[in-house]
Amino acid sequence: MNPNPNPTLPDGFLWGASTAAHQIEGGNTNSDWWYLEHSGLTDRIKEPSGDACDSYHRWREDMDLLARLGFTDYRFSIEWARIEPAPGEFSQAAIAHYRRMVEGAQERGLRPMVTLHHFTNPLWFEQRGGWTAAGSDELFARYIEAAAPVFASGVDHVCTVNEPNMVAVMAAFRTALTSGGDLPPAGLPLPDAATTDALVRAHRRAFDTVKSLAPHVSTGWSVANQVAQPVPGPERTAAEQAAAESAAAEYRHPRSDVFLEAARGDDWLGVQSYTRTLVGPDGCALPVPADAERTLTGWEFYPEALSHALRRTAALAPGTPLIVTENGIATADDTRRIAYTGAALRGMAEAMADGVDVRGYFHWSALDNYEWGSYSPTFGLIAVDRTTFVRTPKPSAAWLGAIGRSRTLPY
Repeated sequence: MNPNPNPTLPDGFLWGASTAAHQIEGGNTNSDWWYLEHSGLTDRIKEPSGDACDSYHRWREDMDLLARLGFTDYRFSIEWARIEPAPGEFSQAAIAHYRRMVEGAQERGLRPMVTLHHFTNPLWFEQRGGWTAAGSDELFARYIEAAAPVFASGVDHVCTVNEPNMVAVMAAFRTALTSGGDLPPAGLPLPDAATTDALVRAHRRAFDTVKSLAPHVSTGWSVANQVAQPVPGPERTAAEQAAAESAAAEYRHPRSDVFLEAARGDDWLGVQSYTRTLVGPDGCALPVPADAERTLTGWEFYPEALSHALRRTAALAPGTPLIVTENGIATADDTRRIAYTGAALRGMAEAMADGVDVRGYFHWSALDNYEWGSYSPTFGLIAVDRTTFVRTPKPSAAWLGAIGRSRTLPY
């Protein structure tokens, strides 16, 4: 019997929702993703981002809704391609815009967490070779120095790079597209090794840059945790089970663990979790089981992934506080969103009860938004009309916001 059936959130616990600039702002014309969306290079992009949610202009409305619903925190990203549209050319208007967002969050009682890089680069940066080009870490640091007025005051948490492991995976994906190479039938491609190394260097440089400009800002990065598990099967001997676990670990290490290990000693580490990956004895990912419930992204409905991710991350980066920076589900059935999130939160509460140091939870996403090629996967707590941009909170938004007001987790 659980001695604490309704655990209370600790003092200062972050309770929010996340967004990303390119996915909600619209009109990010100087970015590499805008170029890719209109290039015809891949048929995986079903539609361009276009106006997205028009949040570049409607951010006040978004924050008003989150505050009224009961959230105390809001994680959003600032767009490098807007701040530095050409090499060394910085837009003071864009910097002032994002500073107004920080101040607007404070005015509404929302603590802002600012992400400095969420998948998109300025097109010029990508055209010079992206992260693997010489001096990329220096250019990233130069951008951060220019953007310092955004986060130097009124911001307690900065995320340097969102999901660097997925950035490295996308680099491998682009190489396969341009070279005619094959992608694995299931799971993720092996991340590009040079991009992995470059991103670790860039994070270290960014961490030091933020701390030199704003020593009080708690700084880290967020990783898409690969909950790789051996495929269930008949009863195994101890040796067979050890081999199965080793195969899963071999799959997981380059795709997430190396990035988690790189965060040792940071102020915090972001855990992003959605589902699991089943791995066969050959170390290859397997398709989602035919009888499993799937989300709109085709992923397995598996809210238990969050607990596994938190425990695994705590073991790999001991002593580093954890923040759940993304967790959610793409579904058109909001009752399943509530069911998924409730189960994920129960897993988080159990991990915390077992001593895992979790400092916050941010749901993905605040809004139904552009999911890197399509608007079809709806992750949002708030629906957005694609024509009028009218925002309509879903029942899940009220339910999750109420937890923020009560500070009591469901169990």
